[in-house]
This record gives sequence, structure tokens and C-alpha cells, in this order.
Amino acid sequence: MPDSAWTTLTQVAANEAGSRILDQFRSDPERLSLMSLEAAGLYLDLSKQSWSRAGFDAALALARAADVEGRRAALFAGEAVNNTEGRAVLHPALRAPKGADFHALGEAVSAEVEAVRDQMRDYAGAVRAGHETGATGKPFKAIVHVGIGGSDLGPRLIWDALRPLDPAIDLRFVANIDPRDMAEALTGLDPETTLVIVVSKTFTTQETLANAEVAKAWLAAALPTDGMDRHFIGVTAAPERAAQFGCGQTFAFRDWVGGRYSLWSAVSLSCAIALGWEVFQGFLDGAAALDRHFLEAPLEHNAPVLMALAQIYNVDGLNRPSRTVAPYAHALRRLPAFLQQLEMESNGKRVQRDGTPVERQTCPVVFGEPGTNGQHAFFQQIHQGPQVVPAEFIIVGQTHEAEKESPLWANALAQAQALMQGKSTEEAHAELIASGASEEEAARLALHRTFPGNRPSTTILMPRLTPQALGALIALYEHKTFVEGVIWNINSFDQWGVELGKVLAKAVLKDVAEGAPSASLDPSTSSLLTRLLA
Repeated sequence: MPDSAWTTLTQVAANEAGSRILDQFRSDPERLSLMSLEAAGLYLDLSKQSWSRAGFDAALALARAADVEGRRAALFAGEAVNNTEGRAVLHPALRAPKGADFHALGEAVSAEVEAVRDQMRDYAGAVRAGHETGATGKPFKAIVHVGIGGSDLGPRLIWDALRPLDPAIDLRFVANIDPRDMAEALTGLDPETTLVIVVSKTFTTQETLANAEVAKAWLAAALPTDGMDRHFIGVTAAPERAAQFGCGQTFAFRDWVGGRYSLWSAVSLSCAIALGWEVFQGFLDGAAALDRHFLEAPLEHNAPVLMALAQIYNVDGLNRPSRTVAPYAHALRRLPAFLQQLEMESNGKRVQRDGTPVERQTCPVVFGEPGTNGQHAFFQQIHQGPQVVPAEFIIVGQTHEAEKESPLWANALAQAQALMQGKSTEEAHAELIASGASEEEAARLALHRTFPGNRPSTTILMPRLTPQALGALIALYEHKTFVEGVIWNINSFDQWGVELGKVLAKAVLKDVAEGAPSASLDPSTSSLLTRLLA
């Protein structure tokens, strides 16, 4: 790994830890043009980040020393970049235009991708036109999408972001194994006009299959046996298991599609149906445009690269182990949850690609809420708390058809400005005096109204939340996550940390079935289980 480049970055960051972002603007007239760019319809401004010109250059040198360009080429060439599972990682192939020539470990895959995409388009069109019907001949008016993790968060984000106010098809999502989740989803639906789409890569996911069984029983209680399979669609890499479960049709994706990168595939069939194929194709096109930018733009003008470097500069250079994402658009309210999985499941790793321990921090804790809601919650901490929490503001110029939402913009811009600018104790004191406070009262309250400022942020602008803009935004974060993994020398495409809890849950369920905790359980878990069994 590029030790000298890491040393330079951390030294520059340490030397500049006390410098102020506002002063950097004054000393570097080209700062804004150097640290802002356009990509696939998005405008990114990273000039409010903590780095100076020297820090920016050190971060770029680190990216070059880590061979980001070479690893990027390996990703798009379909090499086994997921080295612990020996798999290619080819989500860009899923949104590539017709005629692309992607290979996974040497096997041509683009023709297969196009065939599944055509199958999705035809089925979506048939359902929307009423040609594809249920067991009693009635057209489908509702879809229940059953999945969890990457089989839920991505499609749910797409639907929330792009759904019309009065959709022709009612799309509902079920992920939680808590029976309340499924009960809420099924309430008010007619089994005769409801399509259930079960999404599971292996078709063995415990929560998904448990929920699918509930949906199957609900349908079976109201429908004739003959034709009930028309109400069940499987999306999986294991079509034989889906058929055994009772799915009338299956839509496939391959093992080179990771769950959190799978929303471009048949995993989002429910969205393709409910939104219409033209909308879904626009979503794919936006991501493909960002892919081209990522492949072609030099590192110093490359949006995912600069986003990744800003985070690494904060996490490793300045010891800032968390980040907040604030989308100023109600339609993007699920984006923080989506990014939690995308980034923390990808890069929350403790060993490098060769199995040796990591030598520095990796993925920060990602959290967020849509603006302006977050301003009335955790923004207090990021303005005046002792920890510095870098922020990302996502601003949509027009979020609704009626008019441009300048109050929404104003809040987003003001929050980013306030984080950077802050307010000195002297300024707070003067404001209090001007408002009529006594000298004694002003002296007492000024410290409480002081804002340290100098807190970094990135702003991403888009004119409207079109399908293309949403596709580009998600692809931007995917490639950002990949670049970070390259620089940290970790595998961003496995998730072994998810597995241990699944294995232990099966053992606990066995104890539940037997009515008593096993001797192998630790005292705390045994005691808790005993209480729950009682």
C-alpha cells in the first residue's frame, strides 16, 4: 500500500487542523472552481470541505498511489474484485445501454442482461395494460414487494423518489419479520387483484421466506388453487427454489450482483411495473451516464473520486468517524437508510484484502434525515457539539410541480453556511446587547450562543428529481464507496459480518422450539430467552 502517500496526507491534515475553511477561500481565489464540478446532470460543490489546496493535492496523490484507476478498470473488466468470494462485481452492466460488452470472469454477460431487461419490460407492460391477470381474471391493482436489506432498501428508495401522487398501481413493501409489517401491507388490499413479488438472491433468506409464507396463506384463503401461482413472482439467483415455493414466473440475476448493488436488476421489477418502463429506463440511463463520467473523467475532476477523498480526509486525516446526509427533498427521505447499507455494509471492515488488520479507520457511521426535519433534531449536535460531523446536503431545485421551493433551498444553503461560518462569542455578545440585554445578561449567555463553525460539508445540486438524476445520484454513491474501499485496501463487496447473527438466530429458534435455552448459551442470553418464553 502507498505508505508515503498516507504519511503525506495525515501530515498535511495535522498541520492544517486548526486552519479555517473561510480563510482558505480568501487565500485561494480558485478554490471554488477547483473543488466543484458537474457530472451526469449533478453539480457538486466540495469547496466547503476542510482541505486546503495542499490537502486536496495530497488526497489526489493518495488516490493515484492506491491505483484507483487500475482498480476501476478491473471492476469494469469483470475481474474478481470480490476476492473473498472469487466473484466479479458488475452492477454497471445492469444499466449499460444495448450493445454493451461486459464480461464476468471472462464470461460474456451483456446479452443475458438485455434478455432479462426485455423480459421485465414486457411483463411490466402486460401488468400495466391489464393483459397479465390473476387467478380470477382480474387485472392487478396492487403489488406487495417482499424482501429485506438490498432486496428492499433500493426499490423502496426508487419508489419513494419517483412515485406519482396518485399511482395507478399501489406498491407496498414488506421487510420486517414482525407480523405487523405484513399486516399493514395487506390491509385494504383485494387478494384477487394483488401481485406478490418475492425478492431473495438465494431464496433461503429467513425473514423474506417467512413473510412470503404469510402472503401465500392470505392469497390461498381467497383464491382458487388453479391460477394462484399467477399472483406470485420470484426474483432470485435460484429460480428452482422459487418455483418450488410456488412462484409462477421468475426473473433472474447472477451472483456477480451484490444485494446492495442490485436495484438496477429485476430486484426492482415492482418499481418497473408501478412506475412504467419508460421511467425505469430513465433511471438506468442516469446511472449509465455517471458510469461514463467515472470511467472517463480525470481523477481531479471525477465526482465519485473527490467525494471519496473528502470522506477519507475527514475520517483518517482529521479523525472524524461519522457523517450525516441531509437530502432537502421529501422524496429522498429513504436515501440515508439506503446509504447506511451501501456504505457501512460495504466498507465496515476490520481486515485488508489480504486478511491483515486494517491500519487506520475505515467507513464512518452514516446517519441522516431529510431537511428540514433534521434541523429540528440532530443539527443541534453538529452545530455546537464537541465532535465535528461532516455533512452532505442534497438540494433539488424543484421538488414539486407547482413552483420552485426557495424556502427549502434557503434552509439548506443557510445550514451549510452556518456550519462553516459559525458565530464567535464576541458576535453573540454584540447581538445580545443590540437586542436589549444587559451587559451582565449578555456576558452570561454569549457562550451558549457561540458556534465554533469551521465544520465541513459537501453540497449536491440537481434541477429536478428526474429518473435520470436519481440514477446518477445512486451510481455516484456506489462508485464513491468503491473508491474508498480501494484506498483503504479492503473488499467492499462481501458482508461476512451479516452472517454470524443469522447462524446464531437459527440456534436460538431451535431453543424456542424446544421450550428452554440450551446449555451453550451465555448467561445473559439464556436469562433473556427464559423471560421471553415465559
